Amino acid sequence: MMLKKYILITPLLLLAFLSKAQDAEEVTFEMLVSKEKLGINERLRVDFTMNKDGDDFNPPDFSGFRVLMGPSQSISSSWVNGVRSYSKTYSYTLAPTARGKFTLKQASIVIAGKTYKSLAKQIEVTAAVDKPNSQKTVDDVADESLHLVAEVSKTNPYMNEAISVVYKLYVSPSISVSNYRPLDNPKYNNFWSQDIPVSVRNAKNGTYKGKQYRYVILKRVVLYPQKSGKLDIEPLSLDVTVDVPTSKRDFFGGRIYSQTNKTVSAGKRTINVKSLPIQGKPADFSGAVGNFDFSVTASKTSLNASESLQARVEVSGKGNLKLFQLPEPNLPGSLEVYEPEFDEKVRTTLSGMQGKVANSYTIVPSFRGKYPIQPISFSYFDPKEGSYKTLSSDEILINVLEGPTSADGRSTSSPLGNRQTVIATGDQFNFIKLKPNLTNIGTRYFLGSTRFYLWLLLPLLLIPSAIIFGKKRDAIASDVAGNKIRRANKLARKYLSASKKALGNKEAFYIALEKGLHNYLKAKLKIETSEFSKDKIATLLIEKQVDEGTKDGFVALLKNCEMARYSPFSDVQMQQDYDKASEVISYLDKQL
Repeated sequence: MMLKKYILITPLLLLAFLSKAQDAEEVTFEMLVSKEKLGINERLRVDFTMNKDGDDFNPPDFSGFRVLMGPSQSISSSWVNGVRSYSKTYSYTLAPTARGKFTLKQASIVIAGKTYKSLAKQIEVTAAVDKPNSQKTVDDVADESLHLVAEVSKTNPYMNEAISVVYKLYVSPSISVSNYRPLDNPKYNNFWSQDIPVSVRNAKNGTYKGKQYRYVILKRVVLYPQKSGKLDIEPLSLDVTVDVPTSKRDFFGGRIYSQTNKTVSAGKRTINVKSLPIQGKPADFSGAVGNFDFSVTASKTSLNASESLQARVEVSGKGNLKLFQLPEPNLPGSLEVYEPEFDEKVRTTLSGMQGKVANSYTIVPSFRGKYPIQPISFSYFDPKEGSYKTLSSDEILINVLEGPTSADGRSTSSPLGNRQTVIATGDQFNFIKLKPNLTNIGTRYFLGSTRFYLWLLLPLLLIPSAIIFGKKRDAIASDVAGNKIRRANKLARKYLSASKKALGNKEAFYIALEKGLHNYLKAKLKIETSEFSKDKIATLLIEKQVDEGTKDGFVALLKNCEMARYSPFSDVQMQQDYDKASEVISYLDKQL
C-alpha cells in the first residue's frame, strides 16, 4: 500500500514543481515594430507580446498614425521537454498621417496583479517611397533583410603581415533563414592563407547600418600577403533559403510565411599591401615579419670526443613563422655536423600565427680541445613600429675533455659548409732504400705461358656465367612489381632532369620542377594540366583513385613551387623537394 501511495504522489509533486518553475519565470512584456523608418505611403505593424496571460491591456494613443486594423489577438502555447512555453500577442496595423518623427508611447497590462509597461519606440516617417511595403514582393523583403559582409581586420598591411577576414551573414529579425549553401568560394591569389574552422554557428545580436540584426559567422580565414601593391580578395557567394512573413494569417491567427531563394555575395575587397622598407634593411633579413625572440642553445658544453650534443636555433613569438628561413650557425670545421631536424609548434588564430620554430643540429667532436660557437644574428621587421630589429645570440664554448689531439693542436672556426678538416694519419714519408731488390729482365714467350692457358680455359669459364646471367635476367623479367618501380624511377629522372640540373638556383629550379610535374600529368593523362589550379588537379587525382597521401604530396609540391617565388628557400629545402618529387612520381605511376 505504501508503494502505491508513492506512485500516486510522485506525478503530483513533479507537476507542482514544473508549475512553480513556470511561475518563477521572469515576466516579459514588449512592443515590437515592423520597421523604425517608413514612407508616408507605407504601413506599420505593431505587436505587443507577453510570455504570460494578463488583463486590462491598455494600448498607447498612436499619435501621428491611424489604426487600420486591430487589435487582433494570437496565443501560442507548447510543451518542450517538460517545459511550458506561452506567448500572447496584440497586433495593430497603422498608417502614418504626416511626415516627421513620432513616439509610440508605453502600453500597459496587468499580469498576476502587477502592472507591466513596454518601452516606448520612436518612428520616423519620410516622403513617399516608390514601392510601399504593401506592394513589396517576397524577394523585395528578402533583399532588404539579408546581407553577407566580409569584415577585414586591416586593409593596408605590410607584406607578410597577418590580416583576418570574417564572413558574417546578417539577417533581419523579420525573416528567418532555413538553409544555405556556398556557390563560389574565394581564391586568395598572392596570399598565404589558412582557414580558422567555425565549430558552432550561433546567431548573435548586432547592428548593420544602424539597424538591429541577427548575424552568424560562416567563415574565418587568416591571410599573409606575399607581394606588395593592390591585391583583390574574391567575393564569397551563397544561395540562401529565406522564410518571409506575409500579410496573410492562418486559422489560429499565426502569420503565414513564404519561402524564396536569394543569392548574396560579400563583394570583392581590395587590400593595399605596403612593401617592406629598403632603408635600414639588414643584410641577413630572410623575410620574417612580426614580433619574435631568438636563441641559440646547446644541450651540453662539456663532453668527450665521439660523444654528441644538440645545438638548437630557435625563433619564437608572433608573426609569419612558417614563411622564413632560420639562420645557420657558424661552427668550427673540426666538428662533424649532421643535417638539422626541423621542429615546428605553431598555431594559427584570427590574429595570426604564434608559437615557435627551431632547427636542431647534432654535433660530434673528433678531437680534444675548446670549440667556440660564434654568435649569430636574426633580423625581422616589426609592423607595429615600422622598423627592422636584429637579435644576436651569445657565444657558446664547447669543451671536449678527452680524445685525440688534432694535427695542429688547435681548433679553427669556419663556415658550416666546411665541416671537417683533413687530418693526416700514419707514416707520411718513408726512407730511401739503400739496398734495392732488382731482378734481370728475360725473354718471355706467350705459348705455354700462364696467360696462354688462361685464354684457353676462358670459354669454359664463360658458359656457367652465361647460365647464371640468363637465370637472373628471367628472374628480373618475372618481377613485375620490381620492374614497375624501376620504370617509375626512370620516368621520374626523365621529367625531373631539368630541375636536378638547376639545383642551387631557386627560381630556375622551381620553374623546372613545376614544369616537370605538369609534363608528367600531361603525358600520363593525355590532358593539358598547366592551365589547371591546384584544387582542380587534386580533384582530378581523386577521380583517378590516387591515394590521399600521394595526392597531398603532389599538391604540396605545387604549393612550394608557387611559394618559392616570394619566399627564400635553402639548398636543403630544394634537395628535399626534388627527392619528394621523385618519390611522388614513382607512387603515381603505380596508381595511374
